[in-house]
Amino acid sequence: MSRGNPRDQRKERFWRRAVRQWRESGLSIRDFCRLEQLSEPNFYAWRSSLAKRDAEKPAFVPVQVVREPASVPAAEDRPAPLELVLLGGRRLRVGPGFDAATLQRLLPLVEDSRP
Repeated sequence: MSRGNPRDQRKERFWRRAVRQWRESGLSIRDFCRLEQLSEPNFYAWRSSLAKRDAEKPAFVPVQVVREPASVPAAEDRPAPLELVLLGGRRLRVGPGFDAATLQRLLPLVEDSRP
């Protein structure tokens, strides 16, 4: 869908260059326009227009799709962690693949060290 007249690329390049030169000059817009014999109202209009155009440009970010290594199961295939509620409301979270013998030795120690 067209929005009015097509953009004049030559004018846009001209004004982009003028705005860049003004920024690099350190001059006020009024002094820069007087020196370069540019219309000050046109300068302000183009500067605003170019800023809006730049804000409208979509930002594309390169994306690379990679497969998960076969050794890492998908989240829905992984067993859920265990959560044990101890006396006094304390909780002990145990991730998948825990060592049952170690947990059996750990529980009495945790229960004995109640706050």
